[in-house]
Amino acid sequence: MTCLHEARRRVRAGLCLVVLVGWGSASGCEATGRDGKASAFLMVNAVVAASGARPATFGGSLPSDVQTYVKADVNGQDVRVPTVFEDLAQVTLSLAMKDPGTVAEPTSPSPINFVTVRAYRVTFTRSDGRNTPGIDVPYPFDGALTVTVGDAPVATTLVLVRAQAKQEAPLRALVGGGGAIAISTMADIVLFGTDQAGRDVSVTARISVNFADWGDPE
Repeated sequence: MTCLHEARRRVRAGLCLVVLVGWGSASGCEATGRDGKASAFLMVNAVVAASGARPATFGGSLPSDVQTYVKADVNGQDVRVPTVFEDLAQVTLSLAMKDPGTVAEPTSPSPINFVTVRAYRVTFTRSDGRNTPGIDVPYPFDGALTVTVGDAPVATTLVLVRAQAKQEAPLRALVGGGGAIAISTMADIVLFGTDQAGRDVSVTARISVNFADWGDPE
């Protein structure tokens, strides 16, 4: 009976270990930006966006105007001409340690842990599953930027919707209410960087982008 009891105890302990390991692995996958060998990870504090027609007005979602009429001087007369603007996103990032230490001896990022972000990638998706680039959503694209995140939050501005995307399918068909009236998407912005020891770090921000031929500012 003693041997059987010991065997059962070991089996229960083994099951507990498997559950704990599995939970830890799942948590690591869900916590975007914590994977990799770097001792610190990036966090997205906030992401907001602004239409190129109103670049100073940022909000929690983006009404992206596929064509905007602006005033221009043509032969001495004020006329309204069509144009396109790139739309912007502003992402606020902060840094945290994977091993935060204790209350008595807290561990904060040191200069070797600071992360320099040098590139990003934007991908558009739709909730209905129609996600073919150039048919259902704009093409994904890569961009460059340089910003270092240290012991204080940092906000950086980047292009969220390129001007050429508004002149290609499927956005071009929205001009004047042609084709679909609007296309609602989610934009994933993946930011890529390294800490000062060269170890890779990345994090993803997400924001809603609704494409249409919106009313133009006066």
